[in-house]
Amino acid sequence: MDATGGLPYPASWEADVVLRDGGTAALRPIRPDDAERLVAFYGRVSAESKYFRFFAPYPRLSKADVDRFTHVDHRDRVALILTVADEMIAVARYDRTGATTAEAAFLVQDADQGRGAGSVLLEHLAQAARENGIEKFTAEVLPDNRRMAVVFREAGYETAGEIEDGIVVFALEIEPTAMSLEVMAAREHRAEARSVERLLTPRSVAVVGASRSRDKVGQTLVRNLVVGGFTGPVYAVNPAARAVAGVPAYGSVLDIPGEVDLAVVAVPADAVRDVVTDCAAKGIHGLIVVSSGFAETGPEGRGRQRELTRLARAHGLRVIGPSALGIINSDPDLSLNATLASVVPGRGGIGFFCQSGELGTVILQTLAERGLGLSTFVSAGNRADVSANDLLQYWIDDPSTDVVLLYLESIGNPRKFGRIARQMSRAKPVVAVRSGRFTQGVPVGHLVPQTSVPQAAVDAMFRQAGVVLVDTFDELLDVAQLLAYQPLPTGPDIAVVGNSDALGMLATDAAAGAGMHVVRRLPALRPDATAEDFEQALTDAVADDSVHSVVAVYVSPIDVTGADVAAAIGRVASGCTKPIVVTFLGSQGVPEPLRRYDERGRAGRGSVPSYATPEAGVRALAKAADYARWRARPQGRIPTLDGGDEDRARLVVERVLAEHSTGTDIEGGTLEELLRCYGIDLWPAYEVDSVDAAVTAAERLGWDVALKATAPHLRQRPDLADVWRNIDVEAEMRDAWETMVASFGAPDSAGFVVQKMAPPGVPVLVKCVEDRLFGPIVSFGLAGVATDLLDDLAYRMPPLTDVDAAEMIREVRAAPLLFGHRGGEHADVDALADLMHRLARLAYDIPEVLAAELGPVMAGASGVAVLGARVQLVPVEPQARSDWYARRLTPP
Repeated sequence: MDATGGLPYPASWEADVVLRDGGTAALRPIRPDDAERLVAFYGRVSAESKYFRFFAPYPRLSKADVDRFTHVDHRDRVALILTVADEMIAVARYDRTGATTAEAAFLVQDADQGRGAGSVLLEHLAQAARENGIEKFTAEVLPDNRRMAVVFREAGYETAGEIEDGIVVFALEIEPTAMSLEVMAAREHRAEARSVERLLTPRSVAVVGASRSRDKVGQTLVRNLVVGGFTGPVYAVNPAARAVAGVPAYGSVLDIPGEVDLAVVAVPADAVRDVVTDCAAKGIHGLIVVSSGFAETGPEGRGRQRELTRLARAHGLRVIGPSALGIINSDPDLSLNATLASVVPGRGGIGFFCQSGELGTVILQTLAERGLGLSTFVSAGNRADVSANDLLQYWIDDPSTDVVLLYLESIGNPRKFGRIARQMSRAKPVVAVRSGRFTQGVPVGHLVPQTSVPQAAVDAMFRQAGVVLVDTFDELLDVAQLLAYQPLPTGPDIAVVGNSDALGMLATDAAAGAGMHVVRRLPALRPDATAEDFEQALTDAVADDSVHSVVAVYVSPIDVTGADVAAAIGRVASGCTKPIVVTFLGSQGVPEPLRRYDERGRAGRGSVPSYATPEAGVRALAKAADYARWRARPQGRIPTLDGGDEDRARLVVERVLAEHSTGTDIEGGTLEELLRCYGIDLWPAYEVDSVDAAVTAAERLGWDVALKATAPHLRQRPDLADVWRNIDVEAEMRDAWETMVASFGAPDSAGFVVQKMAPPGVPVLVKCVEDRLFGPIVSFGLAGVATDLLDDLAYRMPPLTDVDAAEMIREVRAAPLLFGHRGGEHADVDALADLMHRLARLAYDIPEVLAAELGPVMAGASGVAVLGARVQLVPVEPQARSDWYARRLTPP
């Protein structure tokens, strides 16, 4: 506490937020030095808004008012403000009125009403209140104050309202609910999508740092905008020139006579700060920073990059970059090429996000060579602000984008990525390639926390979200050209049609290796097969109900164009509900003869993708079939768990950390108490320190027990954790005790436990670990050395749906042992899934749980028995997870 008896300034409450119109603002607790800022803010508020706030004319704040409003204790009296360009635009506060209740009030200056400021302030104020033990807000609102009434009614919390003396009194239960989280996510989606839309659809563009030299970045940007046919005005900013590449030049963006929506910045890194403040003063919506010299250069550059992000957001701007290649929007109403690339693919349905500026040019060149069209393209460079998460928010609703491609070098907020990607994948396919996948390497320019999450767990996060994860850039485009133009396969069964038996065999082998199955292998057509032969064979294959997709191979022993065969393939593919891929004369991409143009003149659905080899086409089909299977499966639900008590669990954790401020492993009765809060019961056992105590424990358990050594150094030795079984009488216990002491030493060094013998079953392990970047990760596998050696584990990110848990159990290679392999008993997998849900919910609810392990767990025919457990706790900041309960951008 501070000297006034309040809490210290809660820096964890600070956040950058995106408002409804796509602009950004800084949110933070009020401070005593905000006095002048508060007075100025109040002076900009209309008399009507003041009346709505105080229920009486209140033209100005007294000195006592200002002092009271700016001096708070951050516990019983809390105030949060929103600022843009360091000017206050809104304030929200609560004053405690009871042990768990508080009265809340809001004031937004008139110019910023309707931007969602009240809603975002309510989310953060409620989060602060929950941290201080408050459960309910009350708020008094005049009937004419419709905006504030809407904020409360549409917040998603449990709300009640009644009229008292002409005033509407709202009561809000501020515990997060499914509805409030859904409302928050919907608002976040709209705001972030709008912020990206403002960047991708500018009416005018200024290039800051435009040079008169043709070999300079600034002139290249101007030239590409002009030559690309951008439909709005282009301005150059160069204090030493009157024109650049034929467009007017100005000394500063402030000198440009018209409005400017977007600025492309190509000035030295140390000059970017001044450009940001000028752009904010001009009313520019966003920046593309192609300049280098930021985090990729070392500590000084990292500080410069963080300052760029903080400054831009504080002034209401979003930033793409730094070290970005730029952005493209192929919409003919815009024709925007704000990149350094001179080769730009044509119009199409692919949205592409790339984190590498250097690779961006190669990507665009390769897309053009393959005949793949873009809707929009963003190369984010160091990804200081705008990320793949923002682009996914935009592409979900973009009617011009059918398929999303991601080249990722890092993931700044994996939990949010998983949540948004899952929503996106339900509507449109997302295909991703991730560099550093096996090395966990991250480019030096990307300011993200280090992670120890294994590659398999990260891959599982992508699969859980329905993302099609591929290994190489070529495979990314292979899958894209299938998903962009052909229907999804409805199953794994393939027909192979072609005039090369050798290539047909390659396709068959590739199908077997990719988990597909060739069910119809027609006799190879003659090398000189005619177009009619191909058309008849393809028609027969497509008509076969057992066939889900078709691979066609056409080669020619002589130098011919194959135009007739291409036309025949196109006729069969036109309107076909099954995907057709081809290896057509060794071409790669979407060859001109196989394109089908839509009413907008672009290659559209029904175009047939060609692959240099049939194996590449089969692998693309396999990825598409996996995605189709994911999309067709039930979405699942997060089950309601009986016997859970999250509030009690938090009290247990607080009690433990009060005694162990740096964290500890919890054991004994405290461990059992915490696990029981989530309905997890340990199999009966007693810790013992002498042979007499062991005998007494066995008698309490009714004998039929085991004596175990449980020292920490033995946890990695499951073969030593239970060396004596079926102890039924005192003499056996005394013999077992002597054996244990001889093997492991006195019980004070090893730790001995007497445990009731568990029913037969398959031993499994369920674990959770908390990662600094990814949050909680759940894993499942069978217990034993073989599992460790083979890394035979399934991973997911909680909260788990019932489908997630069922898939985890069946995903491990040793899963047949749980399903009656070779005459064994069928384990109660429903009880096992329930146990996984409970541990996952514990880890999800309590971020202080650094690690938790249940094992061995005996999964038997009549249920599960948890024979051992371990939970490690560490203290965390209140905002330990970035995807909780209140919208906020990832910190710079």
